[in-house]
Amino acid sequence: MNKTQKTALFSVLAGVGHVNACIALGQRLLDSGNYRVVFAVNEQWKGKLLVYGFEEIIAEVDKPDDSDDDDNNKKNSNPAKHFASRLLDTGLFEDKSPVEVLITVETKILNKLDPVKHLDKQLETVIQDIKPDVILLDQFYCLPSAELSGIPLVWIWSAGPLFINDDDRLPPSQSGYSCTSDEKLWQEFRKIKYNLIEEKWKEWNDYIISRGCLPLLRDHDLTTQHKWPTIYGFPKELDYTDIVPLRKNYIPFDNLMRREVNIEKFEIPEQLRDKPGKLIYFSLGSMGAVNVDNMKRLVAILAKSMHRFIVSKGPLGDEYELPDNMWGQSTVPQVSVLPLVDLVITHGGNNTTTETFNYGKPMIVLPLFADQFDNAQRVQDLGLGIRLNAYKCTDEELLTAIEKLLNDNELNEKLQKISQRIQSDNSLDKFPQIIDNYLKDPSIYL
Repeated sequence: MNKTQKTALFSVLAGVGHVNACIALGQRLLDSGNYRVVFAVNEQWKGKLLVYGFEEIIAEVDKPDDSDDDDNNKKNSNPAKHFASRLLDTGLFEDKSPVEVLITVETKILNKLDPVKHLDKQLETVIQDIKPDVILLDQFYCLPSAELSGIPLVWIWSAGPLFINDDDRLPPSQSGYSCTSDEKLWQEFRKIKYNLIEEKWKEWNDYIISRGCLPLLRDHDLTTQHKWPTIYGFPKELDYTDIVPLRKNYIPFDNLMRREVNIEKFEIPEQLRDKPGKLIYFSLGSMGAVNVDNMKRLVAILAKSMHRFIVSKGPLGDEYELPDNMWGQSTVPQVSVLPLVDLVITHGGNNTTTETFNYGKPMIVLPLFADQFDNAQRVQDLGLGIRLNAYKCTDEELLTAIEKLLNDNELNEKLQKISQRIQSDNSLDKFPQIIDNYLKDPSIYL
């Protein structure tokens, strides 16, 4: 480490989308030459971040349970499949309304705070050991270890912006409601959401007070993003700033898109290269494809198309085969694939949505949970893509949507202009200077 370098510590949620977004930010800090970058991550990421030039420290949100050795062995041997199996058991990836999905997430997935308290205590030790100059959090909860450290904090929000814009002028996050829909529906959804997290909020508020922090300000907010600069990625053409002005401490980028490293240049697979038709990328994200029956259903529909498909098959991809007009693997280098395709069929995760706009591709969005519902509706409301039900869309709906978007010249020209603007602005390269400025004057964004 250069003596003049500062140390940036990232504490990141274990999800692939969260880590990938933070990789993008870490890469820009390394590019500047002014920062040493350390990631505090879950065990499943061990060894996977070194290729980017980062240092790794294991700080798990999942407290090990020595009483279940068989479960731990499965987790360590194939963490992606293990996590997929756990998600399937919750019923998350089934045909449910947004409110039913919200209830599933809050009661079966994010229902325990002990693992987060465990992470908080681990992070306290990490901070003492490496003595960072800045801490960057991509978490669902404020962490007293970071809050009490006296070190400048930056919040990273790698999900859609409605999560940090809980404003009555906007539909609630995770609802998938249009900005022009009935506001009574918004109020009903918010009431359900607040009731679901009420006890959790009280427990977390008591915990942070016991650790020496001030109480949480809002009775439905488990973070303290309002106190610190908050980074998020969302193209300005999609953002909600036409309805709610940008807050002073919010710093938007068009995307949080990482650069692939140490991989060969992606070429169109030989089996697809000489076939007729447009090239389409189909991905339901790192975990959305765990419902193999639904993947088989969607693949069977796409097999009737005249076009070619690159498919991200997911962690259980070895459980089904692809037809002749498709090529796929359990994971594909998405950032390298997107420039080559004509259309994207996606779950609407924030990374995929923003990366697709970066390359100016039309999209069909099949949302499954969380901000995916919001992103899908926003894309449709603005006429920049089509939202369909991932579990109920018919052959005709999906195949017709493909043809409509591929042949909409006006839309494709508009998306290309957006792409040119995003790539010309190159907003993410400004990130190191933003951190430099913040460290010189921590009040600048507050």
